[in-house]
Amino acid sequence: MKRTILLLVASLSGMFSSTAEAQDINVKTNVLADAFLNVNAGVEIGLAPRWTLDVAGYYNGWTLSHDRKWKHWMVQPEARYWFCDRFVGHFVGLHALGGQYNIGGLKNSFSFLGTDFSKLSDRRYQGWMAGAGLAYGYSWMLGKRWNLEAEIGVGYVYTRYDSYPCAKCGTKIEKNKAGHYIGPTKAAINLVYSF
Repeated sequence: MKRTILLLVASLSGMFSSTAEAQDINVKTNVLADAFLNVNAGVEIGLAPRWTLDVAGYYNGWTLSHDRKWKHWMVQPEARYWFCDRFVGHFVGLHALGGQYNIGGLKNSFSFLGTDFSKLSDRRYQGWMAGAGLAYGYSWMLGKRWNLEAEIGVGYVYTRYDSYPCAKCGTKIEKNKAGHYIGPTKAAINLVYSF
């Protein structure tokens, strides 16, 4: 048993030491999400010469004025394939997402790809979500350690939620209702620092 563990550790250290000369870790923030007061951070780790694993987390716990709610947390891991060298140039990604939300009282008349967001004007929705999608992006080198990255993704999200007649009401209108969404699942303009 000790030999097996020792062999496994030696194999893993050899795998990571072969890529130690190149950039292996990026930390980032999505400035697009920051503009909407969503606290976020991400880390991207090099796995192979053209493969990386990106994991981003988002949180918004703010209570807005005029009985508006837009509270949520979300985690979004993504496997990326880079067309040339990792962390620079074109890439495609396969991402998953999951989280919880409490949103309502947001006055609008917006409808997109069959989803009627105007329902958020007069109701509050509280629930969880899980989904997956495909993304395309590009990363520009700004300096030795700094990059700017743009990414857009589309996919599917499944959700379960309870609905309420207003942002502060506690009486449920619908309980444990299922929802389906197909459309944009990722939009990012990331400021990236490389180690």
